[in-house]
Amino acid sequence: MSEKFPSREQALQFLRQSGCSTKVIKHCEVVTELAVEIAKACKEKGLDVNLELVEVGALLHDIGRSKTHSVHHAVVGAEIAKSLGLPEPVISIIKRHVGGGIAAKEAERLGWPKDVYIPQTLEEKIVSYADKLIEGSRLIPIERTIEKFSGRISPSAIARIRRLHEEMLALVGDCKCLP
Repeated sequence: MSEKFPSREQALQFLRQSGCSTKVIKHCEVVTELAVEIAKACKEKGLDVNLELVEVGALLHDIGRSKTHSVHHAVVGAEIAKSLGLPEPVISIIKRHVGGGIAAKEAERLGWPKDVYIPQTLEEKIVSYADKLIEGSRLIPIERTIEKFSGRISPSAIARIRRLHEEMLALVGDCKCLP
C-alpha cells in the first residue's frame, strides 16, 4: 500500500507555517533539486527509489530549523512532522539527515530519544548526501563539507560522511549533478 505524501506545495506550506526563514526554505528547495537529480540517476541505474519520497523528504528535511539551528533540529523536525501527521518514511528522512547520521551513543549524549539516526534507506541516504553538498543554496564539494565539520564533530561522524559519499559515488559516480 502506498503512503500519501504531501505535494510540493503542501510541503512548502508546512515549512512556512512552522516558521522557517526564507533562507532555510531556499536551502531546502536547492537540496531537493539535487536530491531528485541523484534519485533519478539511481533510477536510471535500475535502483528502486521513490522519487516522490525523496522530493518531499528533501523539502522538509530542515523543518526543525524553524525552532533551532543546532543539531537538535533533526529530532525537533521529526516531532513537527509527526504533529503534522506526515508518513513515517518522511519523518525518518528528517530525523536521519544530519551529518552522515548520528550514532546511538552520540544520540544518547545529545539526550535524544532512543532511535536510529543513521540513514538506512536509499531515499534517506540520498537526502542526507544532497544536504552535505549544499551550503546555503550553493553546490559545494564534499571535501568542503568535511573541512567545515572537522573539529566540530567526532572523527567517527566524519567517517560516516565519507562512507555516505563513497556509497553515493559508487551508485551514481558519473552523475553530472555531483560536484
